Order: sequence, then C-alpha cells, then structure tokens
Amino acid sequence: MLDFHNLQHYRENNRIEAKQALGGLPESIWETYSAFANADGGVILLGVEELADKSLHALDLLDPQWLIDDFLTILNDPSQVSINLLTDSHIQIHEVNGKHIISIFVPKALPVQQPVYIGTDVYRGTYRRCGEGDYLCSPEEIDEMLQLAGK
Repeated sequence: MLDFHNLQHYRENNRIEAKQALGGLPESIWETYSAFANADGGVILLGVEELADKSLHALDLLDPQWLIDDFLTILNDPSQVSINLLTDSHIQIHEVNGKHIISIFVPKALPVQQPVYIGTDVYRGTYRRCGEGDYLCSPEEIDEMLQLAGK
C-alpha cells in the first residue's frame, strides 16, 4: 500500500499512474484502467501531479466525491467500459497535507474477465501497461486474451 503522506518518494511506473484531474476526469483514465486490469493491476491517483524531477505531489481536488460519482457512472456503463472490476473499497479519498486526492486501486482482471476494454470494440479499446505508459494492444495480444478467457 502507498504511504500517501510521502507521495514525493514515489514515481509513476507499471503500477502507479498520477493524473491531475483538476478539470474533471481525464479521458486517459480509461486507457489506464484497461491497461492495469489487463496487466498486473495498479493505482490511479487523481489530484496528483508529476513534477519535472518525476516526483509526485498532491494537488487539491475541490469535489472528490463528484469525481468518484462521475467515474463510477462511466465505469458501470457497458457501452463505455467492458467490465467494472472495482468494489467500494478500491476507491478512497485521502487527505495529504490538507489536500484531497483520490486513489483508485485497479485489480488485475481474471483471465475469464480479460480483455478489459473501453468502448464497444475490443480491438480498438484494449490496453496494457508498459513502464509508465499505456499502449494499445495488438490484435494478436487481444486474440490471446480472448483464447485464454474461452471467448
């Protein structure tokens, strides 16, 4: 688990992604959700910025509950995301030095749940995590996931 009071010691990597989210949910959150679910899982941090030295720092989300509600509305829409892997315990609001941030723990999807994709086209919406970035899966990678899932 992350020590949220020491965010500056963490860096984005294959299990941590920081997003400022000051203007609402960033569109790239869905690529990261898919990527974490199709890889080893990870934590999306909202209200956190990555500085030039790669350290992470808390910003202050004005209405974190509104962001969570918006996130869950989209996540539970099967035309937007193929599956919701989260429970209430996966999403938390944290206060860090008087600033509010959100952590979203995305678990690794079971093979029968993969591929986890955004939109309605599995071949245009399936992502995986590589280092600190998300990449669109190749048709071969998607076919392999589908085969493992028995689909």
